[in-house]
Amino acid sequence: MVRIRGRGTRTGATIAGMRTLTLVVAVLLVAAPATAAASGVRGVVMRGPITPVCQVDKPCSAPAKGVQLTFTRLGRSWHTTTDDHGRYRIALRPGVYAVTISTQRPGIRPFEVVVPRGRVAVRNFEIDTGIR
Repeated sequence: MVRIRGRGTRTGATIAGMRTLTLVVAVLLVAAPATAAASGVRGVVMRGPITPVCQVDKPCSAPAKGVQLTFTRLGRSWHTTTDDHGRYRIALRPGVYAVTISTQRPGIRPFEVVVPRGRVAVRNFEIDTGIR
């Protein structure tokens, strides 16, 4: 038996039960955010052509840096911006999203991306610069 000052006595079983409960609550708190952010999309946005005539020894496209992508589903939107290498990553709930890119010309249909449950999908995009 364990004596807790001012509270009478408690059995070892009660203290062990409280420790187990504390451990279970801690595990649930740690696991909850991880499962919520386990799905999403990542990829690279490239723009091209970047020259009127593509050459063998020079790239014909380049990373689209600082471009905003908007993911829309069921009337709600989420945004992310590409880094200097054209990469992006966004945590999203599973489902089908319409994707628009800030440099996209008006009238062009949004892209579609499927976010799987418990995984991060890879979806790359190409922006046509119109250079010919």
